[in-house]
Amino acid sequence: MTGCVCAPACPCLLCHQLSCPCAIFVIFNHVFEKCQVVLRMFHGSGLFALLLMVLEWTCPGLSSPLRPICDLRVLDHFIKEAWDAEAALRACKDACSTATNFTVPLTRVDFDVWEAMNIEEQAQEVQSGIHVLNEAISSLQASNQTDVLQSHIDASISNIASIRQVLRSLSIPEYVPPTSGGEDKEMQKVSSISELFQVHINFLRGKVRLLLANAPVCHQGVS
Repeated sequence: MTGCVCAPACPCLLCHQLSCPCAIFVIFNHVFEKCQVVLRMFHGSGLFALLLMVLEWTCPGLSSPLRPICDLRVLDHFIKEAWDAEAALRACKDACSTATNFTVPLTRVDFDVWEAMNIEEQAQEVQSGIHVLNEAISSLQASNQTDVLQSHIDASISNIASIRQVLRSLSIPEYVPPTSGGEDKEMQKVSSISELFQVHINFLRGKVRLLLANAPVCHQGVS
């Protein structure tokens, strides 16, 4: 495109993959507040390129929405980061312990039940789980953790925000808070940070992957 130049944050090796060399990558409000932390973590790693791919927008002045992100390798990067965080917690042991119980989503999948659900029901289950995981992991920010663990906590929160962005790009229905005050049967309690991050891994590998893999927008025109 005439007149377009790559932004300083856009390496030339990425620009040829984009429809516009001067594509702007916008981090939504809650991610933008932590952008400096995210950029420090991703600098020098392939994940910085991943973040740009996930948050791809068109040139300034165009109103086109975020393109559908159907490549499951994007999710695989987030799963790998969740594994890294869980491994750091195992190494941390007692120094990273907490007396707090966390509410987390159930990760088991009954495939007969799942396949009988429509996309709105599947989306609500996944979005509810992501919401609860975000609440649980965000609660750790107020605790006195090591710098290494804090970086994993910040990365996990940012990754959850990016996963929500991926879901939005696929026109997956947004999270709707439950109207009843009863306990959600798809939730459980865990008592350690290590268990919390293990649930995070399994939820991404299970229900989130199932939802992304079968997103209708990714199968349009496929017989």
